[in-house]
Amino acid sequence: MNTTEELKQMRDKNVPKAVFNVHTMFVKEAKGAIIKDVDGKEYIDFAGGIGVENVGHCAKKVVDAIKSQAEQFIHTCFHVVMYEPYIKLAKKLNEVTPGNFPKMTMFANSGAEAVENGIKIARYYTKRPAVIAFENAFHGRTLLAMTLTSKVKPYKWGYGPYAPEVYRMPFAYCYRCPYGKSYPDCNIRCADALNEFFINYVAADHVAALIAEPVQGEGGFIVPPKEYFKKIKKICEENGIVFIMDEIQSGMGRTGYLFASEYFEVEPDIILTAKSLAAGMPISGITGKTEIMDASHIGGLGGTYGGNPVSCAAALAVFETIEEENLLEKAKKLGEEVRLAFDNLKNKYDIIGDVRGLGPMLAIELVKDRKTKEPASDEAKKLVQIAKEKGLILLSCGNFGNVIRTLMPISIERPQLEKGLAILDESLSKL
Repeated sequence: MNTTEELKQMRDKNVPKAVFNVHTMFVKEAKGAIIKDVDGKEYIDFAGGIGVENVGHCAKKVVDAIKSQAEQFIHTCFHVVMYEPYIKLAKKLNEVTPGNFPKMTMFANSGAEAVENGIKIARYYTKRPAVIAFENAFHGRTLLAMTLTSKVKPYKWGYGPYAPEVYRMPFAYCYRCPYGKSYPDCNIRCADALNEFFINYVAADHVAALIAEPVQGEGGFIVPPKEYFKKIKKICEENGIVFIMDEIQSGMGRTGYLFASEYFEVEPDIILTAKSLAAGMPISGITGKTEIMDASHIGGLGGTYGGNPVSCAAALAVFETIEEENLLEKAKKLGEEVRLAFDNLKNKYDIIGDVRGLGPMLAIELVKDRKTKEPASDEAKKLVQIAKEKGLILLSCGNFGNVIRTLMPISIERPQLEKGLAILDESLSKL
């Protein structure tokens, strides 16, 4: 096998620079929460392929399911010849997603495709054109998904014009409240602002859907107050607006709940899944109320690869793994341990301005000064690189790039977790 340097030279010659890499390393093998590179160095993985490996790299049931399905058939296109894994996975998602009402599910290939289809279905059902998204949101890189995404550089810059009829309002970012308020005295002012939004930006009867991440991912692991989405959902219901939860990063146990919507005690009209749904195999799900999902005409939805049988088999094995290994309870415990560690780090290092998250979907926001909250963006980049040299893979996020997030596999072994947290501590001490 080629060395890291040889592969890097090959990569630079053959792959566009715009296809960004956080680290200049190449994986040879990944198991559980450990990645080994081509030079033989091992790393503890706190990134999980950006929230894709909740059950761990190469979970046995998933690998076995992929092998078994690949030996039977790899592709027929569901539109041409149907197959059981697609139907079984749709049935599973209809059963486990929040909401005690009839549901239907269709599959696509990526999170961005799930977003595009969710909006497409909502527009068809309501016969309205507009969509409301939020500041700090990330919904993907295709045209409509990119338009819904908030951060301009690097995701949108130079790629316009964007899709029309997308309107953006502030999110419930308590650490940097856009309304200058403090929770709980604010009475969730940010949710009530939706009614004002209808007056100043777009009429309610013009809006097909409101799309939100229950915990914003790329935006900085921002968790709104628990009451927030109940108020938002109620306003949507009063105005005939389809309420879409993008659980692409927050779903599949990442927050200690199968879906973060459960924590907020809301039932989305449409819920979007991807990432850890199939532990790395490309698939995304669009699950929603039957009357919404089944409104479109025959042939209006689909795609050649959507719901690939190997990916469906992998996803079914992910659900088995979560249930049999009791990963939701493990996730809750993991979240408690990591939060305690992060709180201790905050007490130790003034550069940490905020600790936040839900379950093990946790983050620390780095600031130059706790009073001014000036983002410590360069320091966050440096921290990621220092940690990598010490054997820990981290990811930054946030509109200022100053947030360090944790997306380690829920199945991470305790010694690996403790070592990873110790490396983070040591790396912070070097800033």
